[in-house]
Amino acid sequence: MRYQLVIQFPATALADFDALVALEDKLIADLAKTAKVDGHDFGSGQANIFIFTSDPDMTFWKIRQLLKLEKLLDAVTAAYRPADGENYTVIWPKDSKKRFSIV
Repeated sequence: MRYQLVIQFPATALADFDALVALEDKLIADLAKTAKVDGHDFGSGQANIFIFTSDPDMTFWKIRQLLKLEKLLDAVTAAYRPADGENYTVIWPKDSKKRFSIV
């Protein structure tokens, strides 16, 4: 898979660490045939879920549906980079000029 997609939340958007793990489990089930959920981290005021994919836009489109159902879509920033790269491109929120980083 050519890209790493990161779904990032302010840590306050999820009730606790268990909520992050539950969301990650749902993503694993939903994306099993098209992408690989590669873990998470939680701390420094943010929570991240890491996903390897060949098509970050399509993968995020699938994830958006779940995030909307979970009432988390407005809190999310999504960005991707080449698997061997360092610079992220933000794809959500649309037209965002936000600088993306993982702390």
